[in-house]
Amino acid sequence: MNSPVGMASQTDQVASIYATPELNDVLSQSLYVLIEQQLFFKGLNSHHLQLLTDSALEMKFEPGQAIFAEGSPANRFYLILEGEVVLESEKEDRNVIPIQTLGPGDALGWSWLFPPYSLHFSARAVKPTRAIFFYGTRLREHCDQDHELGYQLMKRIAEVTTQSLHATQQRLMQYIDENIPKNLGTPSAPEPAL
Repeated sequence: MNSPVGMASQTDQVASIYATPELNDVLSQSLYVLIEQQLFFKGLNSHHLQLLTDSALEMKFEPGQAIFAEGSPANRFYLILEGEVVLESEKEDRNVIPIQTLGPGDALGWSWLFPPYSLHFSARAVKPTRAIFFYGTRLREHCDQDHELGYQLMKRIAEVTTQSLHATQQRLMQYIDENIPKNLGTPSAPEPAL
């Protein structure tokens, strides 16, 4: 049966329901509570949590789906709620080297806070992953205006950066052990004089 001219389709009606200010308020409040519950943001005041909420949305990634690529602009970061993500680096010969595996509670993508605002690794979902996406560019602006927020986020991101550096160092040592001959770089004993 055809609907009368001027009558909205069921899809349009559903879309209009989701676009109501009331629903947006409910979704925003739900996201606020979700952010507030994360250990990464523990200790932030309600004003800072609201700024984070205003710059966030929830996202899902399927296994194998790229989240971001090495070298792209760093204008976002994620807090993983569920699932597993691998940070990877590409060698010149296009081999992909896994650097670190991240899971629930881990922050992903710290480069949004530091010039030149370029991503140093690629990230890919290994398992179905749910995360909170944050607009890094918008948060940087908030940090410039609210130095306490900037300090609080800098402390947290510095910890993530340190963990990432440690994971990279461990992966580098593993790569060397697996790919570099043991006697390379070891000083050899002098030959006896005759």
